[in-house]
Amino acid sequence: MPFAVYVLGLAVFAQGTSEFMLSGLLSGIAADLGVPLSAAGLLTSAFAVGMVVGAPLMALFSRSWPRRRALLLFLAVFVAVHVVGALTPGYGVLLATRFVGALANAGFWAVALSTAVAMVPDRLKGRAAAVVVGGVTIACVVGVPAGAVLGESWGWRSAFWAVAIVSLPAFVAVLRTVPGGRGGTDVDADPVSVRDEVRVLTGPRLRPVLLTMALVQGATFCAFSYLEPLLTRETGLSAGWVPVSLALFGAGAFAGVTVAGRFADAHPVAVVATGLAALTAGWSALALTAGSPVLTLGLVPLLGLLAFGTGTALITRVLGLAPGAPTLAGAFSTTAFNLGATVGPWAGGLALDAGFGYRAPVGVSAALMVLALLVAATTAKSRRPRAGERRLSAVNRCARGRRGSPGERPGTRL
Repeated sequence: MPFAVYVLGLAVFAQGTSEFMLSGLLSGIAADLGVPLSAAGLLTSAFAVGMVVGAPLMALFSRSWPRRRALLLFLAVFVAVHVVGALTPGYGVLLATRFVGALANAGFWAVALSTAVAMVPDRLKGRAAAVVVGGVTIACVVGVPAGAVLGESWGWRSAFWAVAIVSLPAFVAVLRTVPGGRGGTDVDADPVSVRDEVRVLTGPRLRPVLLTMALVQGATFCAFSYLEPLLTRETGLSAGWVPVSLALFGAGAFAGVTVAGRFADAHPVAVVATGLAALTAGWSALALTAGSPVLTLGLVPLLGLLAFGTGTALITRVLGLAPGAPTLAGAFSTTAFNLGATVGPWAGGLALDAGFGYRAPVGVSAALMVLALLVAATTAKSRRPRAGERRLSAVNRCARGRRGSPGERPGTRL
């Protein structure tokens, strides 16, 4: 695996920490800037919206550039907005920096995914995607808790400074290790038109995969966002168990990304199908057994493994099915990922507000997984050729085999 792929994972780690760290900083931000807690919560929403819209926009913005230049620009903007955010005394400026930072983060994600898989042979594409996505899981295990500790000890601004500082080595490493051409190569490939790329990504093969990815991530972040009230108010655990549980989920997520990276290339359909079924059962089991501390703590890392393992396999699937969309394949994957991360917590919040209890978000996660299974099953059924089509296809293959091509013996194409 090229060292540059791990460098991209490092940069994603820093950006993933920024994306999720606000969950432990909102009270300090609200008190310092004199705004309600709900207004501080909008900082998370602004980042999520920026991630959803930013991936395709930033990928299109930088599509004619060498990939290294695009990655460096996005990283530079990301560092700059965190410095501004750490220094600003006003809520409005901080809100704007979160949105702009998300645009840069989304652009980096999109380009990094495409660059990573372009630098490795086909048999390693799943592992390359797993290394990039693994940066997010390490952020969940290490970066987010560390940000919470910094915020508690030295104020929320220290966490912003830390993200900017951690991003600087990644900037230097990208500058020195990532090849300069488009698509992660030193020689620019012939450009593909935007219309052709969109046609590939919105075609019947990729639409259901992207929808399934959004549903899986919606289920993941729906339950993850409300894990704290579930553990403390339904399971009966003390607040001290919350960071332990988050770390367990993150450790499981890292294991899932690693496992999926090793098997998704050789068995993509099997990995995705198994993951979808297991996640449906897992979220359902958590909704039913959330009153048991032992069962809940046992399920949390397992669900982290399944959620991020399946998500990684789906990203690999998109990139594998879209060689004709070198610029936008990573962008559409990033958008689907973050669309789920935006809609899932919103749906879980609606269930809570409706008075269905603290298990309700986990029930919503199970329902979203049922929808993902239905999409996958319907797609697989629609692709299965009918008996007459199979016979006609066989006849056509035999005919091509008898005709052959110049210099080819009849039947050698069967």
